[in-house]
Amino acid sequence: MAVATVAWVQPAAARSAPESFADLAAKLLPSVVNVSTSQQSRGGAAQTGQQRRLPEMPQFPPGSPFEDFFREFFERNNRPDAPPRRATSLGSGFVIDAAGLIVTNNHVVADADEITVILQDDTSLKAELVGRDTKTDLALLRVKPTKPLTAVKFGDSDQARVGDWVLAIGNPFGLGGSVTAGILSARQRDINAGPYDDFIQTDASINRGNSGGPLFNMAGEVIGVNTAIFSPSGGSIGIGFAIPSALARPVVQQLKEFGRTRRGWLGVRIQGVSDEIAETLGLGKARGALVASTSEKGPAAEAGIQPGDVVLAFDGRDITEMRRLPRVVAETPINKRAKVVVWRKGREMSFEVKVGELDESEESEQVAALPKGGEQKPMTAEALGLSLSGLSADLKQKFSIGDEVNGVVVTAVSPNSPAAEKGVRAGDVILEVGQEEVKTPAEVAAKVEEARRANRKSLLLLIDRQGDLRFVALRIDRG
Repeated sequence: MAVATVAWVQPAAARSAPESFADLAAKLLPSVVNVSTSQQSRGGAAQTGQQRRLPEMPQFPPGSPFEDFFREFFERNNRPDAPPRRATSLGSGFVIDAAGLIVTNNHVVADADEITVILQDDTSLKAELVGRDTKTDLALLRVKPTKPLTAVKFGDSDQARVGDWVLAIGNPFGLGGSVTAGILSARQRDINAGPYDDFIQTDASINRGNSGGPLFNMAGEVIGVNTAIFSPSGGSIGIGFAIPSALARPVVQQLKEFGRTRRGWLGVRIQGVSDEIAETLGLGKARGALVASTSEKGPAAEAGIQPGDVVLAFDGRDITEMRRLPRVVAETPINKRAKVVVWRKGREMSFEVKVGELDESEESEQVAALPKGGEQKPMTAEALGLSLSGLSADLKQKFSIGDEVNGVVVTAVSPNSPAAEKGVRAGDVILEVGQEEVKTPAEVAAKVEEARRANRKSLLLLIDRQGDLRFVALRIDRG
């Protein structure tokens, strides 16, 4: 096996590596458990209306004694009346209360009929599910031990720095009590796992079966819950992800108190603020969360927040980027009156919002879907690459546009135009240009010309695509 060496220059202020992790591992190992789940599944061909697929029967030479054996096996297991089988899976967890409370991943225990927790001394305990949260992939279990368990505490993941040493303990591939060490590789990773993605990345070896296990700092505190890996092969390649304790701790506390999560809700659909959008709004640098629409009678709408507003701060916390807002709102106590600072038409404005409670069937503060793209005579906005027309009954029918929609419909998009680059397509309805309503193609053309005379580089459009609202900043071609 080839081994590559890399020269290393140690910064003067860098922490030295510990001589050994043995003392820390010995202290922490009793707090980490294996989580085994089982689920009954029907054999045969009629499971959930789908044909249960078995591997194809191997081919043997004529007269082989194995042929009859395998034929009988395949016929027996593919019958509709075949006996039920139990599917099992393995994961990890850790004790947070000596009386028997254990944290793991939701995906470890999802759909389980039975959950068994195996302690370091091989004691097996039946576990009950206290509560689970699909959005953060966390679950809380309870067991009834005969003696107090060894518990660990959550640390502050916000204080952990990239480059700090971390220790992962878990049950990879069913090999219980495995300890691996590495460093905190990155923070605030978004891996598209859910609306609150804010993962810690580590190169401590994490494999299948480590899910739900703890990621410790050198003080023996849990700063992360190991939950995912990035791996083409299914094994560790040094890129693992853990839910930070700053996110996990309040969720676990709510599961303990209520058996479910209770999150704050603002009632907005949001999108990111690009450099172009920031320029069109006079915002300076790109920051905040742009409100694409508000829920009717939701907290934001009731407070006076409007589509086109950019949320810059919520309850005293700066919103540096779009994906920060859902997490900040979710962590805010329900019914709290929170100050919201928005950017509207060139200046900051403040509103007081009474935070609502998120219905768990909803997706928090939703991210607006990215756009992919008598009759009035069609008009062309050449500077944007659009052919436009007023809304007629025929066009509404052609593009499946609701009767309640008012604006200017896009009938064609020029290839390689600014609009084509941003995914605007025929059938989109322009509701606003420059944050002002438009009803005719002439009004759109006038807004474009006004922006051109003002030497603006781009123009902000509010587009409706079959009920999905989205702001798009289009570059103005100078011709």
